[in-house]
Amino acid sequence: MTSTIGSTVLGYPRIGPNRELKHALESYWASRIGEQELRDVAGRLRADTLRSLKDAGLDSIPGNTFSFYDHVLDTAVTFGAVPRRYAELGLGPLDTYFAMARGVESLPPLEMTKWFDTNYHYLVPEVGPDTSFSLAERGVLDQVREAAALGVPVRPVLVGPVTFLLLSKPDPDAGPDFDPLSTVDSLVGAYAELLAELAREGVEWVQLDEPAFAADRTEAELAALREAYTSLGTLPERPKIFVPGYFGEFGDALDILSEAPIEAVGVDFVAGEVSLDSLSVLPGLRDKTLVAGLVDGRNVWRTDLDRALATAATLLGLAGEVAVSTSCSLLHVPYDVEAETDLDPEVAPWLAFAKQKVSEVVVLGRALREGRDAVSGELADARRVISARADAERVRDERVRRRLATLRPEDTRRDDYDVRKAAQQEALGLPPLPTTTIGSFPQTPDVRRTRAALRRGSLDHDTYTRRMRAEIERVVRLQEELGLDVLVHGEPERNDMVQYFAEHLTGFASTEHGWVQSYGSRCVRPPILFGDVSRPRPITVEWATYAASLTDKPVKGMLTGPVTILAWSFVRDDQPLADTAKQVALAIRDEVTDLEAAGLGVIQVDEPALRELLPLRAHRHEQYLRWAVEAFRLATSGARASTQVHTHLCYSEFGDVMGAIDALDADVTSIEAARSRMEVLRDTSAAGFGRGVGPGVYDIHSPRVPEVEEIARLLRAALESVPPSRLWVNPDCGLKTRNYAEVELALRNLVEAAAQVRHTLR
Repeated sequence: MTSTIGSTVLGYPRIGPNRELKHALESYWASRIGEQELRDVAGRLRADTLRSLKDAGLDSIPGNTFSFYDHVLDTAVTFGAVPRRYAELGLGPLDTYFAMARGVESLPPLEMTKWFDTNYHYLVPEVGPDTSFSLAERGVLDQVREAAALGVPVRPVLVGPVTFLLLSKPDPDAGPDFDPLSTVDSLVGAYAELLAELAREGVEWVQLDEPAFAADRTEAELAALREAYTSLGTLPERPKIFVPGYFGEFGDALDILSEAPIEAVGVDFVAGEVSLDSLSVLPGLRDKTLVAGLVDGRNVWRTDLDRALATAATLLGLAGEVAVSTSCSLLHVPYDVEAETDLDPEVAPWLAFAKQKVSEVVVLGRALREGRDAVSGELADARRVISARADAERVRDERVRRRLATLRPEDTRRDDYDVRKAAQQEALGLPPLPTTTIGSFPQTPDVRRTRAALRRGSLDHDTYTRRMRAEIERVVRLQEELGLDVLVHGEPERNDMVQYFAEHLTGFASTEHGWVQSYGSRCVRPPILFGDVSRPRPITVEWATYAASLTDKPVKGMLTGPVTILAWSFVRDDQPLADTAKQVALAIRDEVTDLEAAGLGVIQVDEPALRELLPLRAHRHEQYLRWAVEAFRLATSGARASTQVHTHLCYSEFGDVMGAIDALDADVTSIEAARSRMEVLRDTSAAGFGRGVGPGVYDIHSPRVPEVEEIARLLRAALESVPPSRLWVNPDCGLKTRNYAEVELALRNLVEAAAQVRHTLR
């Protein structure tokens, strides 16, 4: 590795181009392979990544970007933040790690939430006054040695110590006033121990990510950052330290880091609003490397290399050296657009996945080092693609734009809730504490094979329909036998809650291999939203009405909301998100209207990503929440008073958006609450939330099955914040990733617990 950073990326995908890690993990958890075989798969993936980055020509290659489940959990294990209850299970190191991530029969997993404003989920570390930080696990050093053996010197990447503590929560035994940040000196000491060992291994650079400072921070938090990097920077034995921030501007943290005794600072020029004036008044940068994040690490559009290079040129002279990188880790994009042989041929040239983004970084690095003439061909090609995309006829649909222009304020309003509640109770006749599920049921191998056969063309549509209907009938009969009050059709026809809708809307393209890790072994294929959106024909009506024909109980129509469709897609960057959200909302509104006309009296429009897209800086919250709420209400406000509109939100910190959740005006809102032990209900109560609430009582992201008493205990806790007339009983999320053996027992326990608690209300 050179003494400078040069061209680099902040991280790379780790699940494998063909999801090799996913398949190995699930085989290990099912006891089909052993630990060594799992580790062998991981080793091959790491080696392939290092070789590909070296061959691509990067000047500096990140290491330690692999994880068996989650990089925040890896950091906790590295520095000994393993809660006692997991350590006392008596398992080996790897199985203890997976117990924290997934739980075991006797113990639920750690809480899980979103990684800033992305769809990646991290495990929330627990830190208490008794947490003893030390270099407890040396996997970082092992990966450095592994890379050296391949002839690839690496820059190890870790979550920075202050961000780690800001993402942590107090352990269950800590007092109510305990702040994990109070342990920063102890944690920094453990980082110092690791840095010294890395130096002795010959590591020249280390990357400590501090993305928490792209959000608003208190003076105490900023002071902790200053103290941490003053301490680490003055260590007698350490590698050079590179501290990037991403997902927005560094703000006051940039001032602190520019003066800290470290060698490099990374700034996100894609998501952040960074002015040259703000950089020019930081004299501390003049003896540092400024690593400019100029290639978007979160979206898939080709980089405007001319514009990126112009930005880089303006930075020269403001820092001792200017290097080029992605704006954040490439964890958030697929591996390789060249693998997409069936992708829309007009759209494909507009795209860059991880492999192509590495090439863009290398081109920019060469241009800075050797001049524009050295990469004139690459610049001309990028210029041609950017122009072709801007001029493409398929990007604009005047019919969609005319419809948006004629919207009226009343298009986002429904009757008052009291009127709706009375009409819905008369229509549905539900008991107190009604039971339901969030939507999807387990997708069996047969279901997946049937969908794949239809996609390949080896199965005719009539046979496909018969098989899907058989699965729907199975799901409906099971729910009737279990005693659930509001049923769902189970969604066997859907590959993903966003991708499925994208495949039936104009303005979207889909990939075959564009997998992105969401958490652990869970991967999604975000669709690509490239143009104006409309719904040519009904999407879900056939399946929902078939399910309703099989039962006398209410059946929910299941839709995905406009904000979530945007959040979990790669969205066009050539118009405001608010405009795109309204287009998607109108398409969903049309589907709501058709479901209602077909006799569905309950319709769920899921918005699990509402909190996810909340800007990290508070001064941007109001504008975002205004258009996000408006989009949801535009999608749902065409429904009659007697139609019960549900929504679902999951795995986020909801306190900041509780007012917006209330403003959605859904009749019933289901929220993740099992892992957090109903903590979220305090937010709903404090906000004066006055409509139906379904706090999840069953964590579907863990294989463990909760007992009846555990669920009943959670329901009794929920009743302290929500009256029985408004409390619903449901799992945290859809059941797609679980198996039927788990689901049947868990739902049976859920229904029994609801019956027990309902009985005490009489």
